[in-house]
Amino acid sequence: MIPDEKLQELRDRIDIVDLIGRYVGLKRAGKNFTACCPFHQERTPSFFVNPERRSYKCFGCGVWATASTS
Repeated sequence: MIPDEKLQELRDRIDIVDLIGRYVGLKRAGKNFTACCPFHQERTPSFFVNPERRSYKCFGCGVWATASTS
C-alpha cells in the first residue's frame, strides 16, 4: 500500500494540463482549457480542465475528478 503522503506528493507534482493534453487536444479558454470529452462522443467541446484546482469536468456526461484532496 502506498502511504497517503506519497500519493499527495504525486498529486502535487502532476501538471494536469500536461497530463490530459497528452490524450486530448486542449485549447485555452480563459483560465481553463477545453476539449471534446474523451469519455463520450461529441462534436462541440464540453470537457473543461482547471489547472488551478487541478481538476476536470465534462458538462456533457458529468464525469469529473480532482487531483488534490486537501
